[in-house]
Amino acid sequence: MKTKLSAENLNISFGEKHVLNNINVAFAEKEITALIGPSGCGKSTLLRSFNRMHDLFPDARINGTLRLEDLDLYSKTVPVTEIRKRIGMVFQKANPFPKSIYENIAYGLKINNLPYGKDVVEKALQEAYLWDEVKNDLKMPATRLSGGQQQRLCIARAVALRPEVILMDEPCSALDPVSTLKIEELIKHLKEKYTIVIVTHNMQQAQRIADKTVFMYLGEVKEEGPTDQIFNNPKNEMTANYISGYFG
Repeated sequence: MKTKLSAENLNISFGEKHVLNNINVAFAEKEITALIGPSGCGKSTLLRSFNRMHDLFPDARINGTLRLEDLDLYSKTVPVTEIRKRIGMVFQKANPFPKSIYENIAYGLKINNLPYGKDVVEKALQEAYLWDEVKNDLKMPATRLSGGQQQRLCIARAVALRPEVILMDEPCSALDPVSTLKIEELIKHLKEKYTIVIVTHNMQQAQRIADKTVFMYLGEVKEEGPTDQIFNNPKNEMTANYISGYFG
């Protein structure tokens, strides 16, 4: 399997707080990898390091190497805008712009100097399984969509830029079970074109959608492997305790 995204000897601190400790992990192309582990173990910190979200924090210190294939993501010669075009991000809480549905998709394309027209917008909404629900309401404010629809709109906004990787930080945690299953179906469909890394607290979700699972604890990767193996035959006692619900 070709490695699409990787971290080598990654250490991240915020001020005095050491959050990630010597992380070595690789994500295969066109696979879904789930990051699991208790709250505060560093899953989101790892995820956000790949598209330079920590640049926003002046006290963040990042050591190690992060790569998109052979590209050093923290090279001084690589603009952050270029990285975020190639590595999309979907957050825990849907965050549509206070604009129309159409403008939500077109805006990202516009500011990245990419072609945007009705056909491009339609394609992104179709990929996000949203087109049939909104095709007659493209001028409607996106904030009037349901929570699940807003999250699919945010996914459409990410795929419109044609990234190579999509990072998802608990995209279903605020959604009801029906909306969650729709998003999961969508994620499995997107794997045909994109490499996907998803942070999830929902162990059933990881088992349903992920090809590979990485278990993290206290800022370290404790175990990683095919999802079936992690859940049915974990090699690390701590992994076994976590997935059996002894701690969380």
